[in-house]
Amino acid sequence: MNSENPDILLVEDNQDDLDLALHALRRENLANKILVVRDGEEALDFLFCRGKFAGRSIDRPPKLVLLDLKLPKVDGMEVLKQVKGDPVLKSIPVVIMTSSKEERDLLASYHLGANSYIQKPVDFEQFRSTVKTIGLYWLLINQPPVAQNGHLGAGTNLAGTTAGIIAGQKNDRR
Repeated sequence: MNSENPDILLVEDNQDDLDLALHALRRENLANKILVVRDGEEALDFLFCRGKFAGRSIDRPPKLVLLDLKLPKVDGMEVLKQVKGDPVLKSIPVVIMTSSKEERDLLASYHLGANSYIQKPVDFEQFRSTVKTIGLYWLLINQPPVAQNGHLGAGTNLAGTTAGIIAGQKNDRR
C-alpha cells in the first residue's frame, strides 16, 4: 500500500469492515494507491503531514477520504471538522462510512462538510457493492477542481452525494 501519495485514505478501526472494504476496492482495481490508518489521530497526522508523515508533501492530498465515525484517539467528527476547516484540505471529498443509525451523526456530518454519508450495510454483498460504487464515483466519475499552485482550489465546493449513483441514476452536473 502506498503511503506517500494514496488515491484513497481509508480510516477504519474495525478489522472486518476494513477487510471487506479493501476486498471490494481490490476487486474493482481501485486499491492500487490506498493507505489505511486505524485511528483519527493517525488520519490527521497523515493529512496535515505530522508525526511519522512529517516528510510527506501536503501538495499531494488523497483524492478521497473514507472515514468511520467511531474511532480511537480522535473520533471521525473531529477529523472531519479539522479537514473541512483547513483551507488547503477542505476540497478533499470525505465520505462518512459508519454503522451509526443516529440522525444527529448524519446531520452533524453534513453540517461539518461531509460530501456523503453512508450507513454500512450489514450484508456482505451490499457492503461490497456500496464500497465499489463509492470508489468508482469519487475516483473515476467525479470531476475535481483543477489544481491551483499544487492545491485543489481552496474556495471550491465539492459537496455532492453518491445517492444518485447508488440508486442507478445518471448524475450529470452540466
